[in-house]
Amino acid sequence: MYLIAGLGNPGPPYEHTRHNIGLKSVEQWGKSLGATLKIDRFGSKHAPVNFRGKKIVLLCPLTFMNKSGESVGDCLHYYDLASDRLLVIHDDLDLPLGRIKVIKHGGAGGHKGVLSIIGILGNSEFSRVKIGIGRPCHGEAIADYVLSDFYDNEKKLAEDVIRTAIEAAELFVLEGVQTAMNRINCRRLTI
Repeated sequence: MYLIAGLGNPGPPYEHTRHNIGLKSVEQWGKSLGATLKIDRFGSKHAPVNFRGKKIVLLCPLTFMNKSGESVGDCLHYYDLASDRLLVIHDDLDLPLGRIKVIKHGGAGGHKGVLSIIGILGNSEFSRVKIGIGRPCHGEAIADYVLSDFYDNEKKLAEDVIRTAIEAAELFVLEGVQTAMNRINCRRLTI
C-alpha cells in the first residue's frame, strides 16, 4: 500500500492558488480513478483506491499547509505504512513553472508543509514530487504570490503540470521512485 499526499490549504479562497497545486494534483488523480475523496478522518479528504493492482490512499490534508504533518502522520500510522511508502506532492518556489522534480529524500527547502511532515514523522525518508511554481514576476510579496492564482498566461501550463505530476505519482507506485525520477526530472514543459 502507498500513501499519496497532496499539500494545500482548505477552503474556497485557496482553491486555485499556486500553493494548492499538490492538492489539486491528488484531487484530479482521484477523479480520473473514479474515487471520491471524503472528509471523515485524519483531518483530511481521502480515499483508498485500487490502481492497476496496487492499493493506494489518496490524501489531501485540511489542516492548512503548516500543519500538514498531523494529517499525513495520522494516516501513515493508521495504515501502518513506512515512510518509504509515502509520496508527497507539493509546490516549489525554487523551480520554474513547467519543471517537476521527483526526489527520494531531502530537507524541507523552506516549505512549511514538508517541514511539518518531517517534524511529525521524525525523518525525511519519504519521496516527493516538487512542482515548480516559479517566483513572482510583478513584485508581489512571496506570501501573496503563493496564495494567488496563476497568471492568465500560465493557467494552461499549470494544467499540463498537474497531468505530469499525476504521471510521476503513477510511476512511483508502479515502478518505484528511481524510475519516476529518471522519466520525469528531465522534462521541461513550456507555455
